[in-house]
Amino acid sequence: MQGPVDIFRFHRAVMDQYQAFAKSFIDIDDPEIEKALQDEGRLKTMWPDPLIQFNPAYETGAGVDSLIAEGVLTPGMAHVLKGFPLHRHQEEALRLGTARKGFIVTSGTGSGKSLTFLGTIFNEVLRNPGPGVVGLVVYPMNALINSQSGEIKKHADRYKALAGSDFPVTFGQFTGQENEAARDEMRRNPPHILLTNYMMLELMLTRSRDSSIRDAIFKSLKYLAFDELHTFRGRQGADVAMLIRRIKAECENEVVCMGTSATMAGGTSAAERKEKVAEVATTFFGSPFSLTR
Repeated sequence: MQGPVDIFRFHRAVMDQYQAFAKSFIDIDDPEIEKALQDEGRLKTMWPDPLIQFNPAYETGAGVDSLIAEGVLTPGMAHVLKGFPLHRHQEEALRLGTARKGFIVTSGTGSGKSLTFLGTIFNEVLRNPGPGVVGLVVYPMNALINSQSGEIKKHADRYKALAGSDFPVTFGQFTGQENEAARDEMRRNPPHILLTNYMMLELMLTRSRDSSIRDAIFKSLKYLAFDELHTFRGRQGADVAMLIRRIKAECENEVVCMGTSATMAGGTSAAERKEKVAEVATTFFGSPFSLTR
């Protein structure tokens, strides 16, 4: 078994390799500049000092089986979340979402924020199967959409392995990266969960060739989620807020709004930060958000 790693020695070895690589294609003729770089410059300008942080320990939440026994989650979610120990903020968000109440989750990177809105939408489709776009998830960058599609596929594969049948929740991404054949398939069979960015979302609502997706959204949409909520600010935030209101006005169902962010608002206390988040979310989504725990 390999012993513990000396992180400082490991960092130094990586930096030495990188410095040797960088020097291999940098030829400095001026001896004074070369000396300055040798003394300190390369170390300070070519890379920053190492950043060492402790991962926060998130409070443990109720187990998936417990939430299923309570009726919060449908039994099929046992196959989706098998082996997932929920954090307290995930449990609270799932309780709100499955009760058709909006929520905003602000917690650190890697704390499972996406599972809160995806789990909510999964649960809804498993409980009330049917066609149409049930959940619309909007991201600021296509890279996040690509990553999230991969995560949903992992959930689908886990479900199939445990349940012995295909995952009944369909999903697709509409970002401008897909070829026309993939888009045509989504137009013919709109997925339960549609991953997109705000620019493509606006185009889908206005282009005639996307009318089938638009109709599927207006007829069936129940959940609207925005990831990295803090990025939608200023003029762009105002434009997106108006887009949200257009969608909510056209939808047949009451649309529950959900958002996640690692860095949402500052404040001198937790209560002040939550109050600010609730205020911003209420303005952005056009739906009331109140403080929780």
